[in-house]
Amino acid sequence: MQIPRGIFRQYDIRGLIGTELSADVFDRVARAVGTIARERGMRELVVGYDCRESSPAFAEVVARALNATGIDVVDVGCVTTPLLYFAIAHKERAGGIQITASHNPPEYNGLKICLGGTQSVHGDGLVEVWRRAEEEKFAAGTGTTWREDVAPTYVQFLKDNVRLGARRGLKLVVDAGNGTGGVVAVPLYRALGFDVDPLFCEMDGRFPNHHPDPTDEKNLADLKARVRATGADLGIAFDGDADRLGIVDERGDVVWGDRVMIVLARALLREAPGAAVLGEVKCSQTLYDDIERHGGKPILWKTGHSLIKAKMKESGALLAGEMSGHIFYAHRYYGFDDALYASLRLLEVLTADARPMSQHFDGVPRMYATPEIRVECADEKKFDVVARVTERFRKTNRVIDIDGARVLFDDGWGLVRASNTGPILVLRFEATSDAALARIRGVVERAVAEAQ
Repeated sequence: MQIPRGIFRQYDIRGLIGTELSADVFDRVARAVGTIARERGMRELVVGYDCRESSPAFAEVVARALNATGIDVVDVGCVTTPLLYFAIAHKERAGGIQITASHNPPEYNGLKICLGGTQSVHGDGLVEVWRRAEEEKFAAGTGTTWREDVAPTYVQFLKDNVRLGARRGLKLVVDAGNGTGGVVAVPLYRALGFDVDPLFCEMDGRFPNHHPDPTDEKNLADLKARVRATGADLGIAFDGDADRLGIVDERGDVVWGDRVMIVLARALLREAPGAAVLGEVKCSQTLYDDIERHGGKPILWKTGHSLIKAKMKESGALLAGEMSGHIFYAHRYYGFDDALYASLRLLEVLTADARPMSQHFDGVPRMYATPEIRVECADEKKFDVVARVTERFRKTNRVIDIDGARVLFDDGWGLVRASNTGPILVLRFEATSDAALARIRGVVERAVAEAQ
């Protein structure tokens, strides 16, 4: 049986159970990973899985397959993806595999693969895994599997690491979307002295209440309503595997990832003056300007958690973040995206300051922006469309082309990029006024339509 090439995305492997993913696919992919790991001198990998109904069985398949290539497996059980990363980083292990489809619906599953610490296998590395899985020329050996409960060590590390201020009684509403984040986050917040109101924090891989994706505002409707109804100080949301963070302020308004990054970057730069802080192409220009104004070195980079982790390592950036809520700390932490840890760093700020979340944006100019706009475009066409749009605007505008086309205007910008995870073009616009936003959006969307 051929392994579908399309399930190998830019950052991970993800597909529909039954039609694209089966036990055989997981077996062959894991044997390919084990073979590559053996060739690199690795002998031990960590395996974890999310709370989807299909995940425990797939995790068993992966562990057996790795053992068959001579790889020993540390089974950390049902955990968040950041907890798997922690199990790798804290004991300096060679890598690991998380069985998860992140924020996708329950009929999906997949794998996130790390080789060489917590550095994610992506791009050409995943192409190599696919090629090895297709060839079926696997290493042979006899590895063993043992269970390790890493959660207590992780929780204690976070308790020891966080530096909270005096306002520890803040009321938090926590919406885990029935993913893996709530069972760790809720008791930790309470142990740190917060008043916690849990919302959908029981693990249920069917995700019965809403899609576990805090980047889509409709999935935050219950959280926003609960914050307003209870007078909470903050709403915190996690995606399915808790590597992405959503924030709702005390008014019940969503604070998107680039705005959260402004607050986090200011705090970081007080501790580490002059540090590099990394954002991605969808982030507001106000983020980069604010980093610079507070003495930091702003870096605009490509979208994607794997690409950002690699760029952080290369640039020495201490903090990075995406609009999607992936937030990465290399300052007092290990450099991977962890929504729970990022929320604690935000709570450090809020517990040390009398101002509510909504009032932490002094000096940030008022901008008018769209959310991400997703336009269907076939995988075989999307990169050509972006290339044509890029060339069209090079004649009239400055274009930042590190990831799609971020077209700069005197009063704003428009972005067109090809999604690395589906047959989608991602558009986003920002401007200094509503009128400018409408004008820029119209110009760019017409160019996209003509390029298709």
